Amino acid sequence: MIAKKISWVVTGLLLLQTAYAQKSLVTGAWFGNLLREDGKQIRFHFDLKTENQKTVMYIINAAEKIRVDKIRYSADSVWIDMPVFESYFRAKRVSDQRWEGSWTSAGSAQWSVMSFIAETQATVNAPALLPAVTDLTGKWAVTFTRPNGTTRPAIGDWQQKGNVLRGTILAPSGDYRYLTGHVSGDELQLSTFDGSHAFLFTAKINGANQVSEGMFYSGATGKEPWMAVRNAAATLPDAAAVFLKAGEDRLNFRFRDLDQKWVSIKDPRFQNKVVIVQIMGSWCPNCMDETAFLSEYYRKNKQRGVEVIGLAYEYSTDPERSRNSLRKFKDRFQVQYPLLITGVTVSDTLRTEKTLPQLTPIKAFPTTIFIGKDGKVAKIKAGFKGPGAGAYHEELKKEFAETIDALLKGQK
Repeated sequence: MIAKKISWVVTGLLLLQTAYAQKSLVTGAWFGNLLREDGKQIRFHFDLKTENQKTVMYIINAAEKIRVDKIRYSADSVWIDMPVFESYFRAKRVSDQRWEGSWTSAGSAQWSVMSFIAETQATVNAPALLPAVTDLTGKWAVTFTRPNGTTRPAIGDWQQKGNVLRGTILAPSGDYRYLTGHVSGDELQLSTFDGSHAFLFTAKINGANQVSEGMFYSGATGKEPWMAVRNAAATLPDAAAVFLKAGEDRLNFRFRDLDQKWVSIKDPRFQNKVVIVQIMGSWCPNCMDETAFLSEYYRKNKQRGVEVIGLAYEYSTDPERSRNSLRKFKDRFQVQYPLLITGVTVSDTLRTEKTLPQLTPIKAFPTTIFIGKDGKVAKIKAGFKGPGAGAYHEELKKEFAETIDALLKGQK
C-alpha cells in the first residue's frame, strides 16, 4: 500500500512537471534586446503567435516580417534557431514575460555571442517621445568614418511620419535592409535585426538639412561615427565594381552542388542560354534578398531560356557545414537553380584568383554576372538593393529585366 501511494505521488509529480514543461509561451508583442559590451542595446520587435498548435515567431523590421518556426521550450528554457543564417538564441525563462540568455551567430573569423533579454511589450514602460524638431523624409548623403580614419560614402533614404522613422542606408555594395526607429526632439535612432545584421544608428539632428554626432553600432563590438547632409542628388561611387581581366571574355568554373555532384558552366544545361551567375554566401543578408528575387524570377522565366547558378563563398571550408547553411537558403526560398560550394572562404584574400581568375577581385556580396547565349560575359553588377530600399529596388528589378530581355534577343 505504501509503495502504491509513493507511486501515485511520483506519477502525480511527473504529470505536473510535464504539464508545466509544455506550458505555452506567452503570445503577443515582445521586445528583444541585444546587449553590447559597451552597454548599448540593439532592440528589435517580435511577435509570438500560435499557428496550427505550434508557437512561431515573427521578427519585425518596418515592413519586413521574418517567420521563425524552429522554436523549442521547456519549463525554464527557450531555444530558437534562425531560419536562414548560422544564428540562434538560447535563453532561460525567468518568468512568462521575461527571458534572459544569449544570441550566437557565425562570423568570418569566429562565432559571436551577445547577451540577450526578451520582455513582453506590455511590461516595458517606453519613455515618452518629444516632438520631432524636423521631418527627415528624403535623400541624404551619408559619410561613415572607419576605425582607421578613412571615410566611406552612403545614401540615407528615409521616411518620417510624426515620431516614426523608417527607410534604409545604401552603400556601394548594397543596402542595410529594413531600418526602423524614431525621432525624439533632436535625436534619431534606427535599428534592424534579421538573424545576421544587428545594427543600431544614433545621431543628433542639426536642423532640417544636417545630422551630426552619429554613431553606427554593429553587432557586439563594431562601431563607426557618421554624419549626413540632405542632398536630393546624392549618388554613390562604383567602388565595388568587378571587371573581366584583359584578354578574358568568359568564365570557366566547376564546383560541387549540395548533392556533391559536379556542375560546370560548360555543361549542356547552360549552353545557348542566358545565364545569371550569383556570387553569394549563406551568411549575407543582401544575398538572402537577392536569392528570394532570383528564385522567383527563375521559376517564372526559365522556360524562356534563362538559367541561374549560385556560387557560394562560406565562412568555413568544411563542406558539410556549408551544405547545411546553404540548404536553409534553398528550402526557405524554394531555390530550383544549383547552389555550388566553391570551397573557398569569403575571408580568403585570394578567393577570386582561386575560383574565378578571369575576374578582377570580387569586392561585394552579392555580385551578379550576366552571360549571353554565346557564353560570353555581357555585364557584371556588384551589390544588390533589396526590397527595403524601396524605389531603388524597383529600379534594380526594371534594369535586371531589361538586361535579360536584351540578352535573350542576342543584344549586348
